[in-house]
Amino acid sequence: MTTRTQVAIVGAGPAGLLLGQLLSRAGIANVILERQSADYVLGRIRAGVLEQVTVDLMEECGVAQRMHREGLVHEGIELLFKGQRHRIDLPGLTGGKTVTVYGQTEVTRDLMAARAAAGLQTVYEVGDSVTLHDFDGASPRVRYRKDGQEHEIACDFIAGCDGFHGVSRASVPKGAIAEYEKVYPFGWLGLLADVPPVFHELIYANTGRGFALCSMRSPTRSRYYLQVPLEEKVDQWSDAAFWDELRRRLDPEARERLVTGPALEKSIAPLRSFVAEPMRFGRLFLAGDAAHIVPPTGAKGLNLATSDVKYLSSALIEFYGERSSAGLDHYSDRALRRIWKAERFSWWFTGLMHQFPGEGPIAQKLQEAELDYLVNSKAASTALAENYVGLPL
Repeated sequence: MTTRTQVAIVGAGPAGLLLGQLLSRAGIANVILERQSADYVLGRIRAGVLEQVTVDLMEECGVAQRMHREGLVHEGIELLFKGQRHRIDLPGLTGGKTVTVYGQTEVTRDLMAARAAAGLQTVYEVGDSVTLHDFDGASPRVRYRKDGQEHEIACDFIAGCDGFHGVSRASVPKGAIAEYEKVYPFGWLGLLADVPPVFHELIYANTGRGFALCSMRSPTRSRYYLQVPLEEKVDQWSDAAFWDELRRRLDPEARERLVTGPALEKSIAPLRSFVAEPMRFGRLFLAGDAAHIVPPTGAKGLNLATSDVKYLSSALIEFYGERSSAGLDHYSDRALRRIWKAERFSWWFTGLMHQFPGEGPIAQKLQEAELDYLVNSKAASTALAENYVGLPL
């Protein structure tokens, strides 16, 4: 069975759904294919610190109402080192810019609901059956299997929004793509619990015991992270052990205010920096985690995906509206310029806040000296704040 659309989108995570919504509102037909079920996609636990560019795109898509109602606008972050916290005033250093804490799951839920309400086609549970064909020519095709039947989508363009392990990047001929990767020697042990946050803004902690992050999803749901060795297993950590270790990495005031409770979810995430370039191969375009991964320290993963989508959607709208391929021709270069800056920031912030095996006591002293300079220099604080709230498109 063969159908036709203008843009075939592989992946129904935030990047794919956001792209589909932007294109549909511009009158560009699209179909989204997703390997997993909708429930599985919504079950993924991800961070949710949104830059203004992401907030703006949610508004452009017409799905920002719940985000504005339930999201938490943050005007600062706290850096904890040598047992004391220091605040970085985001709007004061960036001309009024803030970030919004709103879970990636909720972003996905809002985009799913909008797509369903508009009657737009998303095909879930296609498994590993998706294959991409002829994207180096003028008539790309996507094939997949659903309910025992073979399907083919003829299209003008393919958008690969299917993540690090997806079929899109894997379909590119090996000689056509360069991959850059750094794998970090530790992971983040995360715990989600229905307890009030220890503080109303995020706390990033540098300690001799390792990094810690105090975050939240709402005024009643908190997300905490601990740096742990890569070889650690989740089942080695009871809830009590997690809370006990977190206390050891906090300052006295936060330790006193910490409310504990049973874990709703607990997992260990590895950290890596990864970029594949270019991001265009004929009529196949990569976006989001299909093209790049950042350590979560700088909260850039989702925001980089949304900036990719902004560049790509604008280029496709230009192509169909003005019959100009200029935006498509420059998509990869424009996206990569912002990506590499975010990769640099995430790499720097990760290196500043974590303990690295084998570096010895001098590394801790050097980190503390840099942090002391950072919080006492307006220029250095401004550089951190500008990167944290998001560099301009």
